[in-house]
Amino acid sequence: MIYQRVALIGLGLIASSMAHAIRRGGLAGEIIGTARSAETREIAREIGLCDRVVDTATEAVQGADLVVLCVPVGAMGGVAEEIAPHLSKGCTITDVGSVKKAVIDAVAPHLPENVHFIPGHPLAGTEHSGPRSGFAELFDNRWNILVPTPGTPPEATEKLRKLWEGMGANVEEMDPEHHDLVLAVTSHCPHLIAYTMVGVADDLRRVTDSEVIKYSAAGFRDFTRIAASDPTMWRDVFLNNKEATLEILGRFTEELFALQRAIRTGDGEQLFDYFTHTRAIRRGIIEAGQDTDAPDFGRGAKR
Repeated sequence: MIYQRVALIGLGLIASSMAHAIRRGGLAGEIIGTARSAETREIAREIGLCDRVVDTATEAVQGADLVVLCVPVGAMGGVAEEIAPHLSKGCTITDVGSVKKAVIDAVAPHLPENVHFIPGHPLAGTEHSGPRSGFAELFDNRWNILVPTPGTPPEATEKLRKLWEGMGANVEEMDPEHHDLVLAVTSHCPHLIAYTMVGVADDLRRVTDSEVIKYSAAGFRDFTRIAASDPTMWRDVFLNNKEATLEILGRFTEELFALQRAIRTGDGEQLFDYFTHTRAIRRGIIEAGQDTDAPDFGRGAKR
C-alpha cells in the first residue's frame, strides 16, 4: 500500500481506470470518488467503482493523503479553490490534465503551503468517457509525466512515482513548458487535425454520408476515432495551450505547403523521401512498445 486514502475528483475514463488499477495493485487502503453530475455518481455507486462515492469534492478530500483532479483543465482552478480549506496537512495534490503550465497557474495559488502539488499527465486514453469506460490495463506500459512544482520534497514525488509505476505506467519528469510543447506535437495538434479532417468530409457534399461510413476503413476511420474524444476536454486543452499549439500548427502548415508544391510539380522523389522518413517514425513508436503493427492497431480487444 502506497497511500492510505485516495480521493478522485471527477469519475471519467482516467479516474475510473485509476480506481481499477489501484485496486489491481493493492496500492491504496481506500478510494473515495466524487463527480459533479449526480448521474455519474449514481453509476459509480452502482458498479462499485470506489469504496465510497460522495456528493461533493470537499467531502471527498477530507482525510485523503492523495487527491487527484480528474476534471477538465478549465475547471481545475475552481475545484482547487473549493477543496483547499479541507485538505489534510502533508497530502499530495496531483492532476491528469493534458496541459501543465495553465493547470499550475490555475491551481497553485489556491493551495495551502502545507500540501504538495505535483501536476501529472498520463499519456493514455481511448475515445470513450464516463465511469463505465475505465479498465485497469489502460496505463500498462504507457508514460506518465510528472511536473513537480518548486519546493516539492523529493520523497513526495517518489511516492507518487511509485503509485503510477504500480498502476503499470512508465514515469518521466519534465518542466511544464517543455511538456506543453511535446504534447502539442504528439497529441494536441493531431487531435485538431483529426477534428478538421472529419469536418472537411462533412462539408464535401460530393461525398455522401453513406460513402463516408462505407469506405472509412481507408484511413478516415482512424481520424474519426480520435475526433470522437470528449469535446469539453479538448476545448479546454486548446484554450489553455495556445502558444505551443499555434507554434506547431505553423510548422504543420509549412510542411503541408511543401507537400502541396511537391504534388503540384510532380516531385515524386521528395514525396517518397518524406513518406520514408515518416514511416521510420511509425516503426520507432512500435519498437518502443507504444503501439502495435496489428491491422486494427491492437485496439480490437480494448474498449
